[in-house]
Amino acid sequence: MKRHHIILLLLCLCTAVAAQDSIKTNHHHHHTEDTTDVFFRHMKLNELVVTGVTGDTKLKHSTAPINIVSAKDLHSTASTNVIDAIAHQPGMSQLTTGSGISKPIIRGLGYNRVVVMSEGVRQEGQQWGDEHGVEVDGGAVHSVEILKGPASLMYGSDAMAGVVILHSQPIQPEGGLSGNISTEYQTNNGLFSYSLNMAGNQKGFVWDARFSDKMAHAYKNKYDGYVPGSQFRERAGRLMLGLQKQWGHSRLTGSIYHLTPSIAEGERDEDTGELVHAKGWTDHQYSKSLPFQQVKHYKLVWDNSLNLKNGYLKAIVGYQQNRRQEFEEHHHEGEEGEEEHEHEHHSSDEPSLFFKLHTLTYDVRYLTHEWDGWKLSAGMGGMWQQSQNLGVEFLIPAYRLFDIGVYATMSKRLNQWTLNGGLRYDHRRLHGDELLEDGAVRFADFRRHFNGVTGSVGAVWNMNDHLNLRLNVARGFRTPNMSELASNGVHEGSLRYEVGNQQLKAEYSLQADLGLDFTSRYVSAQLALFANHIDNYIFIKGEQQTITSEDNNYPLYAYTQGDARLLGFEAGVDFHPIHSLHFGNTFSYVNAQLLHQPEETRYLPFTPAPRWTSELKWELAHHEHTTVGHHHEQDHRHFTSKIALNNIYVAAGLECYLRQGNIYSADNTETATPSYTLVNLSAGTDILWKHKKVAEFYVLANNLLNRAYQSHLSRLKYTDINHVTGRQGVYNMGRNVTFKLVIPIQF
Repeated sequence: MKRHHIILLLLCLCTAVAAQDSIKTNHHHHHTEDTTDVFFRHMKLNELVVTGVTGDTKLKHSTAPINIVSAKDLHSTASTNVIDAIAHQPGMSQLTTGSGISKPIIRGLGYNRVVVMSEGVRQEGQQWGDEHGVEVDGGAVHSVEILKGPASLMYGSDAMAGVVILHSQPIQPEGGLSGNISTEYQTNNGLFSYSLNMAGNQKGFVWDARFSDKMAHAYKNKYDGYVPGSQFRERAGRLMLGLQKQWGHSRLTGSIYHLTPSIAEGERDEDTGELVHAKGWTDHQYSKSLPFQQVKHYKLVWDNSLNLKNGYLKAIVGYQQNRRQEFEEHHHEGEEGEEEHEHEHHSSDEPSLFFKLHTLTYDVRYLTHEWDGWKLSAGMGGMWQQSQNLGVEFLIPAYRLFDIGVYATMSKRLNQWTLNGGLRYDHRRLHGDELLEDGAVRFADFRRHFNGVTGSVGAVWNMNDHLNLRLNVARGFRTPNMSELASNGVHEGSLRYEVGNQQLKAEYSLQADLGLDFTSRYVSAQLALFANHIDNYIFIKGEQQTITSEDNNYPLYAYTQGDARLLGFEAGVDFHPIHSLHFGNTFSYVNAQLLHQPEETRYLPFTPAPRWTSELKWELAHHEHTTVGHHHEQDHRHFTSKIALNNIYVAAGLECYLRQGNIYSADNTETATPSYTLVNLSAGTDILWKHKKVAEFYVLANNLLNRAYQSHLSRLKYTDINHVTGRQGVYNMGRNVTFKLVIPIQF
C-alpha cells in the first residue's frame, strides 16, 4: 500500500475516535433507539419481512434458511460487482475470473443450479458458462435475499441450490422526491465508479431513474505484479415509471447493462516467468485489450399487482435480450515469417463467438390475506427462449426453449408453530437446431422434453422470544442446459474441447434443512445444517485424449452424470457484552461427493473451502447527535458547529480459509488449495449538517497484509506455470483500500 493511503486510513480512524471523545449533547435531544446497536438489530430480525412461498412473511416464520443483506451492509462492503458484494455471507461463495466476473455459489452448487432474480424476473444470460457473470448493476441493488436450499416450488427448474433475489430500492412515499449520489475508489485496480439516482412519488405516479459507470485497470498482487487482461468497464442505466394506487400498482421498468471485460489468460514468458501482455498494454490501462468480451443486456419488465377483497392478484412479464461477444487476437504470417496483427483497431474486429439470447418470462399468482392463521397462494409461470449463434466460432447450437409450471402453496400459523407446504408441476421443451460446417454436421437437430414434480414441507417452532427452531424438506428439479446436452467445440474460457450428451436425464434433489436461532441481550447465535441428495447430478470430466482445432490441441472433456451427496452447515455467534462492542464469528462448511466413485473422482469440483470469519466491531454512535466543534459564546443563540458525525464504527476482521483437499483430481481437473488468512480493517460514519445526514463515508482495507493467495474457486488458478518460481496460475488481488461516499439528496 502506498504511504499516503496508510496515512489517510489512520486519519479516518483517528477522526472517528476523536469525534467520540468530543461528543456534546445538543439542546434538541431525540431519544431514539440506536439502530446500529447489535441488540436492537437482532431484536428487529423478528420483524424483517422476506419473500415467502405464500407472500411476504416475517423472517422468524420462514421455514427455509434465508440471509438478508441490507442497504447498509452493501454500502459498507468493498466489492467489484454485485455477487462479490454478497459472496462472504454464510453458505455463499463465488466462482471468479479475475476481479470483474463472479458467479454465485450456494452451498457448493452454482451455474444453472442458482437462480438470480432481478426486477422480479429470473436473470437469463448464458449462466452456464465459466466466465459468464451476472449482468446486473450493483448500484441499482438496494438489498438482497439469499434463499438457501431447493426453491423449485416457486421458481421452477434451476433453483436447486437456492435463489439470490436482488431488490431495487422501495417506492417513495406519497409526495416524496429524493435522490442519491454514490462514488467509490479502490487503490489496487484503480476502480472508480459513480452512480446517480433520482426517484419520486407524486399523487401515485412513481418513477425511479439511475445511471451508473464503473471502470478498473488491471489488479495486482505481490507474486504476479499487474495481471494483464483483468481490466473492465461497466455502464448501466435504469428507468422505472408506474402508478401506485389504493387498488394496487402497475410499473414498467427498463434497464440497459454494458460490460466490457478483457480476458486474463495467464500466459507466461518461458524465460522470465512474467505474464505476457498485449502489444502496447500498460499497467494502468483502463481501455480494453485483446482478447476481451463485450456483454450487453437489455431488460423490460411490466409488474402489476391488484388488491382484491380477500387477497392479491399479481402478474409480471419480462423480456430480456443478452448479447455476449468474444473478440480474439488473429494473426497471419508476415513477409519475413514473423506473426503480425491482422487488425490494428479493436473496434473493427469481428467477434469470434457471438451468442444472442431472447428470453420472455411470465408469472401470474394469487395470494390470499391471512385468515384464522391460514394463507394460500397459487400460480402459473415459465419462460420462452431463443438463442442464436452469430459469430464465426461455435460451442453450443442455436436453440429454442419453452417451459411452464403450475404450483399451489399454503401455510398455517398455530400458536407458536408455523407450518407450510406446496406442490409444483413443470414441463420444459428444448429444440436444438442443426448446423452444417464445411459440409459436415457440427450440431445435429434434436428435441428433448422434461417433466418434473417438486414440493416442500416445513415447520417453525417459535419456542419463545429468544429461540426459534426450523425444519424444512424440499425436492428440487433441474433440466440439463444446452451446453450439457449439445456442446461441440472449444470453450476458450476453459481452454478445452467440450462435448455434450443428448441423453442426459433431469436432476432431482431431496434436501433436509434444520435450523436453530437464539437471541439474547448479550449473545446471538444461529446454526443451519443441511443434507442434500441429488440424483443424476451432471458434471464434466476429462476423456484422456486431445482434439485438434485450428491447429491447436485441446484436452477433450465430456458431460456425464451420477448421484451426488452434499452435507454441511453454517454456524454463527455474535457476542455483544456492552452497548457499543460486538464480536461476531461465522463458519461455513460443505462436503460434496459423487457416490460410488474412486478417490480421484469422488469429490465435486469447485467445492468451496471451509471458511471461518471473525470481526471485532466498535460502534461509537449514541442516541443523541454527536457534534464536532466549539461554542461561539458571543452568539446568544448558543450556536454550535454545524458539522457532526453519527453512527461511527471501526472494525477489524479475519477471513480464514482452511485447506481444501477434497478435490476432483482426475485429469488434473483440480489441485488442492492451501489454507490462507486475510486481515481486513474498516471504518465508517454518517456525516451530519445541522442535525441532518448529508453523507455516508466508508474506508475499507481488504487483505491488509498483502497476502499472496489463490482462492479455490478462482479459475485463474489453473493457467500457465511460472517456470522460474514453479508456481502455477495467477494469484488473487493483493492489498486493496476502498473509499466510498454516499450522498443522499432530499427535496
